[in-house]
Amino acid sequence: MDESRVARWGRRELLRRAGILVPAAGLAGWIATPHVLHAAESQAEENEAEMISPAEDLMREHGVLNRVLLIYEEIIARIHDNKDYPPEVLAKAAGLVRKFVEDYHEKLEEEHLFPRFEKAKKLVDLVAVLRDQHKAGRVLTDFILAHASTAPKEAEERRALTSRLRLFIRMYRPHEAREDTVLFPAIRSIVSPHEYGALGEEFEDKEHELFGEGGFEEVVASVAGLEKQLGIGDLAHYTPKE
Repeated sequence: MDESRVARWGRRELLRRAGILVPAAGLAGWIATPHVLHAAESQAEENEAEMISPAEDLMREHGVLNRVLLIYEEIIARIHDNKDYPPEVLAKAAGLVRKFVEDYHEKLEEEHLFPRFEKAKKLVDLVAVLRDQHKAGRVLTDFILAHASTAPKEAEERRALTSRLRLFIRMYRPHEAREDTVLFPAIRSIVSPHEYGALGEEFEDKEHELFGEGGFEEVVASVAGLEKQLGIGDLAHYTPKE
């Protein structure tokens, strides 16, 4: 058995990671045999392998945002071409932005990542811009939600809605690209390995608290349903035709 890992994790932590629960009152007098510790180590390593890192978690959530942006683009195109679209799709897509992106994903960044970078005095200029863009995004989402329940008929209403949708897309494509390629890869440089792992667990717990046991998978399914309603659910839809 790798004694350095037992020493690094500690017996309590090793057993916790393995999912072996021992009543606190009896722990002091309970001795974990080498066999039990070896089994616990193996189970802990398996559990750790299944854990999603904080950076991976945030990046896959950007994938959800990107799929919503595709929905926004499709609706912009239909408004521009005077084609009908189901307004409930836009309302639900904007609702997902509000609940999943702004009230969950961005709050994780604002509460757990941005302060750490500011404290470490690292990427502070980038963090300041990202904070400002979060605020600007919420203002745009307020407008989109307020005008999403019915398809706009007047020219000025159509211009106002498509303008906000375009501004949202234009800001968030580079926003998430900078986070994915600059901010998120730098997280490990400002926290310890233990703190990095704890962040991942905290993100997962918050996700399940807000979105149920299905969590991320349920949100992806919701976006896929909206894509299907618009007829853009098939990935081949985006393949150039000769």
